[in-house]
Amino acid sequence: MVHVNIFDTTLRDGEQSPGVNLNQLEKLEIARQLERFGVDIMEAGFPASSQGDFEAVKAIAKTIKNSSVTGLARAVKSDIDIAWEALKEAAEPRLHVFIATSPIHMEYKLKKTPEQVMQTAIDMVSYAKKKFTHVEWSAEDASRSDLDFLVRIITKVIDAGATVINLPDTVGYTTPEEYGRMFRYIRENVPNIHKAALSCHCHDDLGMAVANSLAAIENGATQVEGTINGIGERAGNAALEEIAVALNIRKDKYPFTTNLVLKEIKRTSDLVSRFTGMKVPGNKAVVGKNAFAHESGIHQDGVLKNALTYEIITPELVGVQSNDLVLGKHSGRHAFKDKIEQMGFELSQEKLNEAFQSFKQLTDRKKEVTDEDLFAILTDIQTAAVDIKKYELVAFQVHYGSSNLPTATVALTTPEGIKVETACTGGGSVEALYNTLEALVKEEIHLTDFNLSSVGRGRDALAEVHVKMTVNGINVSGRGSSQDVLEASAKAFVNAVNRVFFNQNTVLKEPAAL
Repeated sequence: MVHVNIFDTTLRDGEQSPGVNLNQLEKLEIARQLERFGVDIMEAGFPASSQGDFEAVKAIAKTIKNSSVTGLARAVKSDIDIAWEALKEAAEPRLHVFIATSPIHMEYKLKKTPEQVMQTAIDMVSYAKKKFTHVEWSAEDASRSDLDFLVRIITKVIDAGATVINLPDTVGYTTPEEYGRMFRYIRENVPNIHKAALSCHCHDDLGMAVANSLAAIENGATQVEGTINGIGERAGNAALEEIAVALNIRKDKYPFTTNLVLKEIKRTSDLVSRFTGMKVPGNKAVVGKNAFAHESGIHQDGVLKNALTYEIITPELVGVQSNDLVLGKHSGRHAFKDKIEQMGFELSQEKLNEAFQSFKQLTDRKKEVTDEDLFAILTDIQTAAVDIKKYELVAFQVHYGSSNLPTATVALTTPEGIKVETACTGGGSVEALYNTLEALVKEEIHLTDFNLSSVGRGRDALAEVHVKMTVNGINVSGRGSSQDVLEASAKAFVNAVNRVFFNQNTVLKEPAAL
């Protein structure tokens, strides 16, 4: 059995998904869960892209001990220097440096000759090796690169100190047969390839990212890169949970092992979905809500007689519990603390007290509190910034009727601690509420997206709202949950505005894509 390292880039390539805007606390929580999931390497971000990304990468590098933390850098000395400052306190710091190698990228984007690109790659890998023990070098757009040029440049960068060679399908163009053949060719023609690991990194523009990744593994790749839920730029990246389960279920076809803890898949997927605001489609493989649902009478009959007739993956394998009704109004603090520890949360005493109070308030309105309800409460509290100036919702009221003009009254406290109040109208109750909130905040607001969903099932389920907006020209997202749809909407609006105060990102460079 050949071991395959799992390289997770949810916090870097995944966060480059349009509309995704994670703050440092959310990134830290995802990083802790990725560590529990068992990823070997996590790409925490692109430190040179912004001050916020630098600080987040630095915090993750200091926190994570059981996974190797890496950061992305262009083939530029300043990027490498900034990455080192962010990563030097990691348990096992490593660098991921890249440069494009396809003819179209070299000519039109880099405006360099192949020889110039090769020399830059050699120089920057050599420079990085002086700081980092592990240096991964990526040939951006490798799948559209000349194979003989790849052989030459890979040979040189391995001599310069690269310990991992990544061959990305940057634009999701290749097919499994072509991608596998490229890895086989490199393995057979690069004379010093035994000194470095081969890695694959696939995008899903043609829906083949997972298939291409598996083809690379079959042809010598011992590291696979991807994201949770397959999020990422454009159509996204290879979904790591799908690769992990495919390797497990089809051991007859794929004699490879990983360090992933499969029962952590569902929790990891839910956490990433909640923080990014990117809902998992119902028919998504492995983690979609319909992945283990059977509507056809023939299917239902077969499953009742023997689950293996139509289920090749058991829900328990990926951490889906058949019964998650856990706590009620008579549950005490000890039972609550045990439950949240079982769910993998580590809360300070202050946040534990806050979470317990929120739980008790919820039990006054709901007879049964599910894992999903607790997950919503705990993630909100765990990622709440307590030591920044921000807007706080004091109270609101909305008057609405079929024959009346919707009117909202809202009271807020400003970041300066001043209580303000006003009322506005709108075409609907949510619009009236948002018009009022916008009138109270000083910032310039432009709402670009509003999404409402339920947490759990039943008429008493929590409502969860995700919004995307620009605040003073900065793209941000926000979320809020409550049993009341309008309260969840108000919380999401205020949460989005407050992100500007928490994560003042002065963008230095545009993030890069592989």
